[in-house]
Amino acid sequence: MRQALEQAAEASAAGEVPVGAVVLSASGVLLGAASNSPISRHDPTAHAEIGALRAAALAVGNYRLPGCTLYVTIEPCTMCVGAMVHARIAHLVFGAPEPRFGAVVSSRQLLDAEGFNHNMTYQGGILADECGEMMRRFFRARRRQDGRTSGN
Repeated sequence: MRQALEQAAEASAAGEVPVGAVVLSASGVLLGAASNSPISRHDPTAHAEIGALRAAALAVGNYRLPGCTLYVTIEPCTMCVGAMVHARIAHLVFGAPEPRFGAVVSSRQLLDAEGFNHNMTYQGGILADECGEMMRRFFRARRRQDGRTSGN
């Protein structure tokens, strides 16, 4: 998760929402890492999870990533959960929940739903305070830049 946090810090420094992700093989080898980049890439699919999955797939030469674990700083959205299912990720580990768009435990529980042709285990709350605080700092600064103030 620390490596994912480093990726999130890179996203924040680039003006992107601070989300970072890494994919590790079953033996613990880093296969892919990415930070959020939809703004700079002009690509709505350039979430950190998608970037890390793409890098890992290139590293192994296969779009399937069985046995791999994806670590991400914030609970994944619907799009990213779908990509993880298609990639056959074995385990998902995330930091802070995402109350509005989280598709694992928050607004939707997609990985608990019936009908997917692949199941994965998941665990949330790993370094959740640190991951969540990075997001809160980013959005507080963004609100100040936009001239809005908030107690959050």
